Amino acid sequence: MVQYARAHLDTSLAALADSTRRGVLEQLGREDASITALADRFHMTLTGMKKHVGVLEQAGLVVTEKVGRVRTCRIGARRLDEVAAWIASYHQLWDARFGELDQVIEELKQKEKSDGHHQPE
Repeated sequence: MVQYARAHLDTSLAALADSTRRGVLEQLGREDASITALADRFHMTLTGMKKHVGVLEQAGLVVTEKVGRVRTCRIGARRLDEVAAWIASYHQLWDARFGELDQVIEELKQKEKSDGHHQPE
């Protein structure tokens, strides 16, 4: 189960590593769009956009539906939730570590202040 989740996270993060794909997700966050409309918006070929959408779809970040000749894309929120949860766990970890570091620094400041008052002149 953990390995399965890790594989999905790896696929999602790899898909998000590309700026065009992140742009596609931002656009789809506003409204559903056809692959043709996305290709026009990002000034690329239909084939190029199909490849980007395919990577996003494989990662579960986008869902497509073909009606007639038009393939419409919409955002698939589940995978973004997994990525956000992974990022949040690391955010909590680093917050805790920096909190501990702040505490050590404060203790050192207090010690320095008290040692400075006891030194003979």
